[in-house]
Amino acid sequence: MTLPLMPEKTDTSFWDARRGLIHSTIGGMVIGEAVYSRGYDMMADLVGEVSYFQMLVLNITGSLPDKRLADWLEAYFICNSYPDARIWCNQVGSLAGTMQASPVAATCAGILAADSRLYGAGTLSAGIRFFQQALQRYKAGFSVEKIVQQEQRHPGAKPIIIGYNRPIISGDERIPALERVRKKLGFKIGEHLGLAGKIEEVMAEKTGERMNLLGYIAPFLLDQGLSGHELYLLVSTMVSSGVQACYSEAAEQAAESFFPLQCRDIDYQGESPRQVPKRELC
Repeated sequence: MTLPLMPEKTDTSFWDARRGLIHSTIGGMVIGEAVYSRGYDMMADLVGEVSYFQMLVLNITGSLPDKRLADWLEAYFICNSYPDARIWCNQVGSLAGTMQASPVAATCAGILAADSRLYGAGTLSAGIRFFQQALQRYKAGFSVEKIVQQEQRHPGAKPIIIGYNRPIISGDERIPALERVRKKLGFKIGEHLGLAGKIEEVMAEKTGERMNLLGYIAPFLLDQGLSGHELYLLVSTMVSSGVQACYSEAAEQAAESFFPLQCRDIDYQGESPRQVPKRELC
């Protein structure tokens, strides 16, 4: 009889050193002394001295940005604050309001609904990868036409590039507004954003599609030296104001009055109704 081998002892020293302890290099509260964030005394150095969006960038990246970048980010958040209950994440807020859920639950659910691969913050990672790779190819000698061509699923197909399409309409009304803010704040067009504009020209000619908001903000923020992970964190709550607007309106109305439906409004395409046999009672 062969005895089973005893498993080798797992090295748990990494976790043992952290057992019962919270390790942080970001900061925290020293009771009776101060609250620190990234080396700053929050109450003494930051409150009343910097904007909320400067604090947001500081907490995420570890660096306190120029106020103009924080002002640009605030303008970007406003561009995602549509009080329109037809928008998916806002509809979640309205449904939560009409069901008398808490505003916190509504806001969190709306933010989660916007974390999608099709729209919202969830598209940012793919967009960032595209613009980073596109700039590498461009610097390596690829033409803009070739970069666009490489996004075809198969020869002769329409190029599909994240950041250059939008349901129902082409283009994005928010880009001229953010361009106005960019110029007002004195930001120059960087490498990523400059290439994004050249790609738009080729896409408009070949497909009729123009740049959408992602195609603008991803290269702009990459030009500011932020990483993809930092960008995702920065914009993760960008739809909260629109969700809260729609929640607020629905919560003030009679319960369950938002967008009620009858059974006949549902286009059911499943199995046809069937007769369920009755069970005879003894």
